[in-house]
Amino acid sequence: MATISVIMPTYNRAKFLPDAVASVLAQTYTDLELIIVDDGSTDDTRKVLEPFLGDRRIRYFYQENQGQSYARNLALEQATGNFIAFLDSDDLWAPDKLKKQLAVFRAHQEVDIVHGDEAIIDEQGSVVSLENMKRYSGRITRKLLADNSVSITTALVRRRCFEAMGGFDTSLGVADDYELWLRFSARYCFHYEPGIVASYRVMTDQISSDKRRRFDANERIIAEFLARYGETLSPAERRWGLARFYCRKARYFASAGDLGEAVGAIAKALRNSPLDTVVWKALYRVMVPRK
Repeated sequence: MATISVIMPTYNRAKFLPDAVASVLAQTYTDLELIIVDDGSTDDTRKVLEPFLGDRRIRYFYQENQGQSYARNLALEQATGNFIAFLDSDDLWAPDKLKKQLAVFRAHQEVDIVHGDEAIIDEQGSVVSLENMKRYSGRITRKLLADNSVSITTALVRRRCFEAMGGFDTSLGVADDYELWLRFSARYCFHYEPGIVASYRVMTDQISSDKRRRFDANERIIAEFLARYGETLSPAERRWGLARFYCRKARYFASAGDLGEAVGAIAKALRNSPLDTVVWKALYRVMVPRK
C-alpha cells in the first residue's frame, strides 16, 4: 500500500503520455502508486506505456470511452493511498511536488487539500507563462463561487475527503474538478502553498478551451451546490461570490462580442450586489469596451 495514489486519466495522448508518466516516477518522494486509466484511446497509448509497465508502482486499466470523470472515478476505486493526487496525461510535475506538499500536511494537521501554482506550457513544452491567478487557504467556498482557484494538477488531497463526499460528478462532461472543489469546500480546509509544482499544457482541442460550455457548466454547478450546501455560506458571502462570478462571465462575453450575454450576466451581478464597486467597474467594462 502506497502513501500516495496518483491518478492519471488518458485519452489519445500518446505523444505526451511518456513525459507525464516520467514526471511522476521522477518524484523525490517515491512511496507512491500511479494508476493510469486509458479511456478508450485509439492511438498508440498502450505501446508507449509498455516501457513503463515493468515498474511495480504503475497500475494500468482500460475502459471503453466514457469520459474523464468516469476514468478518474475508476482510478479512485482502485486507489490504496492515504493521499490522492491528479495528473492529466499531457501535463507535468516538478520533481519535488509531492515531497513539498506532504511536508505541508505534516505541519498543518487541520488541512485536507494542498494546492499550488503551475506554469503554462505549449504543445512543444515551452513555457508560455508563469503568471498565476490568486489562490487561497482556509475555508474558501466564497472564493470558489467567484472562480475556481484550485488547479487539479497541483492538488494533493486526503483520501478521507473522497470516502466521505464521493468522487467526480459524471453528469457534467466539463468542469468536474470545479464541482469537486466546491463540494469539498463545504466541509474541508484548503491550504495554498505558493510555488510552481506543475506544468499545465495548453492545446487547441482541450475541453476546457470551450469557454461558453464551461460557463454554462459552472453556473449549473453553483446552483446545485447552493441548493445542497448553501447553509455553509452567509447571505453576504453568497451574494459576494455570485456577483463576482457573473462579473467574470460578463467581462468574458463582452470581450467575445456577445453583448446580450454580457448584459444578462451583469444584470444578475447587480441583483446580487447592487452597491459593490466591483460590479459597477464590470458594468463599465461591458458598456465601454477597450479599444
